[in-house]
Amino acid sequence: MEFKQSLAQRIIIAFALMSALVAGAFAMGIVATVHLVEEKLISAGLGGDLQRLLLMDSVEDWRHRPEPDQLFYFSGGRGDFELPKDLRHLDAGFHEVFREALSYHAMVEIVDGRRYVLLQDQSDFEERERVLFAVVLVGFVLSLALAVFLGWVLARKVMAPVVRLARQVRHRDQLLGLAPPLAPDYAADEVGELAVAFDATLGRLRQALTRERLFTSDVSHELRTPLMVLASSCELLLENPAIDSRGRKQVERIARACEEMRELVQTFLMLARAQHDDTTMSPQVTLAQVAEDLLGIWREPIERKGIELFYQPGNPLDIRYNATFLHAVMGNLLRNALHYTEQGFIRLTLEPTGFVVEDTGVGIPEDKREAMFEPFVRGNEKRGDGLGLGLSLVQRICDNQGWVVSLSTMEPSGCRFHVELSHVKP
Repeated sequence: MEFKQSLAQRIIIAFALMSALVAGAFAMGIVATVHLVEEKLISAGLGGDLQRLLLMDSVEDWRHRPEPDQLFYFSGGRGDFELPKDLRHLDAGFHEVFREALSYHAMVEIVDGRRYVLLQDQSDFEERERVLFAVVLVGFVLSLALAVFLGWVLARKVMAPVVRLARQVRHRDQLLGLAPPLAPDYAADEVGELAVAFDATLGRLRQALTRERLFTSDVSHELRTPLMVLASSCELLLENPAIDSRGRKQVERIARACEEMRELVQTFLMLARAQHDDTTMSPQVTLAQVAEDLLGIWREPIERKGIELFYQPGNPLDIRYNATFLHAVMGNLLRNALHYTEQGFIRLTLEPTGFVVEDTGVGIPEDKREAMFEPFVRGNEKRGDGLGLGLSLVQRICDNQGWVVSLSTMEPSGCRFHVELSHVKP
């Protein structure tokens, strides 16, 4: 059975149920006990009164009259003492008798075949029972309310260290190498054991992240040298007047690819170092500057493929962003649109604090839409020449910078990527 409530709610519910069970059983026990005791007492009292009234028939001592709330009948009685027909079937002992709207306690005695019946109005007894039921009910409700309150207080006290531990674990600084251990802040109980387990797990995560950063940083750093050699060689080839136009186009294509690789290496290096506030590693540019720069790069390959490129500059705010990251996000989305679009158009729209990239390509299957920002996931395995890493890199950069990227479909086909840029970094 799967519980949907939180642990604190379960504690409160458990207290309420336990209180309802205990208080209910206690209340029913009180009512039953009081009812039994009163019945015994009334039975004993009526039995004594009946023995006194038997003298009216046995010795004809008519001084022994019933009390005002009592009725006395016997077989062969005269006048008001004549035994009514509705009482002649009663056996000896204690009974409850109902006459129209009234109810009576009855004590029956049979002596020498003659039946003696004493009735006593039980209105007072019923009133006492109603008061008893009201008191018990109020006590039950109050005990239930008290149990809920105590459960709430206890749940807060019990869950306080768990909530604090969860907040500490969720805090992004907990993955830093200098983050203090969690266990010393907690007692040697179950929560303390949980903190020890978190310390061990977070330690392994720190080691894995450190290895990943070092690997990415080393690889990115080492790739710079061959990229610089390629870029320098392309510049020298372009300065050579002997190269023909076809060769010049090929060299220019190599130079553009080297520049893209350089930017990609710089992006990976910055992500590996996780230097959110280091503005010296990358210049700060506006949204419009990046859009115009990337349009100059991608307009030719897009139009050469027979696809229309639309640009709507809009009215973006004069906010500056990390150039490397913004180039990588917008560039990957434009590249992704080019790879998966064979006809129609690609549109880049700037907004006050973000941008939209739309295309009329093959689209993304609904079953893969939520997983498109994971590594090595592609919308259509038969089309495009990528490895499914571009959107993963986009998501990683957006998470790093506090940006938000979302994906929706175009009608009748295509994709719409919306990126909301936040100038306040997390």
